[in-house]
Amino acid sequence: MEKILVLDFGGQYNQLIARRVRDLNVYAEIRAGSKIGTKGGLRLEDIRAEGYKGLIFTGGPNSVYADGAPRCPREILDLGIPILGICYGAQLIAYLSGGIVSPNAGVSEYGHISFTHDGGSALFKDIPAQSVCWMSHGDSITELSYGFASTAHSDGCAVAAMENPARKLYAVQFHPEVRHTEYGTQIFRNFLFGICGCKGDWVLEDFVSRAIAQYREELAGKKVLLALSGGVDSAVVAVLLSKAIGTALTCVFVDHGLLRQNEGDEVEAYFGENFDFNFVRVNAEKRYMEKLRGVSEPEKKRKIIGEMFIKVFQDEAKKLGHIDVLVQGTIYPDVIESGVGDAAVIKSHHNVGGLPDHIDFDQLIEPLRYLFKDEVRKIGKTLGMPDDLVWRQPFPGPGMALRCVGEITDDKLRIAREADAIFRAEVRAAGLEFTLSQYFAGVTDVKSVGVMGDARSYDRMVFLRSIDTDDFMTGNWSRIPYDVLASTANRIINEVKGVNRVTYDITSKPPGTVEWE
Repeated sequence: MEKILVLDFGGQYNQLIARRVRDLNVYAEIRAGSKIGTKGGLRLEDIRAEGYKGLIFTGGPNSVYADGAPRCPREILDLGIPILGICYGAQLIAYLSGGIVSPNAGVSEYGHISFTHDGGSALFKDIPAQSVCWMSHGDSITELSYGFASTAHSDGCAVAAMENPARKLYAVQFHPEVRHTEYGTQIFRNFLFGICGCKGDWVLEDFVSRAIAQYREELAGKKVLLALSGGVDSAVVAVLLSKAIGTALTCVFVDHGLLRQNEGDEVEAYFGENFDFNFVRVNAEKRYMEKLRGVSEPEKKRKIIGEMFIKVFQDEAKKLGHIDVLVQGTIYPDVIESGVGDAAVIKSHHNVGGLPDHIDFDQLIEPLRYLFKDEVRKIGKTLGMPDDLVWRQPFPGPGMALRCVGEITDDKLRIAREADAIFRAEVRAAGLEFTLSQYFAGVTDVKSVGVMGDARSYDRMVFLRSIDTDDFMTGNWSRIPYDVLASTANRIINEVKGVNRVTYDITSKPPGTVEWE
């Protein structure tokens, strides 16, 4: 199977690069770029022996010339394998080859930038001379080494792209992996097929057969415990493992009291009746709410929920006897946004990272760790799962805790649940359910003056949020028709006690995140 090696240098879009490669039916895997040639990392001879068709250097937040900046051996440029450098990766290629990278003389380039290519590069085949890309850099390549030529520029960047075709080295200062870059997919297509010579022989369905075979062998004779939330990620893992190990799997559903309206009962009804694995529901709302009382700081709420999650599972495992393996539904966006590796921490998740030393499980496995949400859904369809489960709205592990801005109270939870149920109902009624990637309602601590009937009110504000995306790493706010927003707001104000104002969030990602906390 042909493969592309993505070398991670700590940027926020690292796994997204692999996602773009897989979109084009070429398998991609990720390794830490700074560990190449070191203990625990790939050796240069390993890279050659593995037969990678190409390498991609990712972006990163560092200055390549700074002490301690993540780098790899300069000899990697001499392997004869095509390399594409992106942002920091472009600067790294320049630095390793003897070029000069300097701080931007003026302001940093950030956001949508128009750039122009010279028409002679294979990397820009079938791309208009001028188009829009996504820039994000405080340094620039200011001097090219021997054999390199600049192939694109913007008003603020003389080397928006460069290449040395004789050495099969290519680089772009911008981010082709994000959807904000107009012809990003075509750039990857040109690199993979035109430069690396890939054929595109990897299909996602192969993952299912490989995973079932792998876990049937790896987990034979072991008792396995899955953290089942009811969302699509853990649901797909449950069905996947049920085909691999059957009744050796116990699925524990922790109802932390932070779920959507009626969701706990719906999860129990579906999973408790349709599969042969062991299903256990743990009602832990009281334990969670006691710990969360008076807490308003977002990261602290997440950490409390994460710690409680581990504690509840540890308690449940003791009731079940010795459990060999804990399984979680971690996917790529969870990993990258939790700062695993060199990436900066944006948010933490309870289902990311290794187990604490004191927890009583021998092993943690995350079958979907290297997949994106839409890939997970495709696997769900391959496994024969019903549409209403495969297309279930994404829901974070901390649940409504992230949609009750500030302190979590019973009243705010009620408002968030009722408003969210109304919003989802109106979206379904409008036939938009499968066109919006993620949509929900939440409640803030903001109160405002309103007029309800003939009296003034001083009640809470509800926010509506909807994002269109195919990877959940970047996304645009959804252009929901005004009449749907109007009917939703009208119902919420009239049906949800304690609300007199509804707003719609029109912030894309970046700079915002999908959730508010």
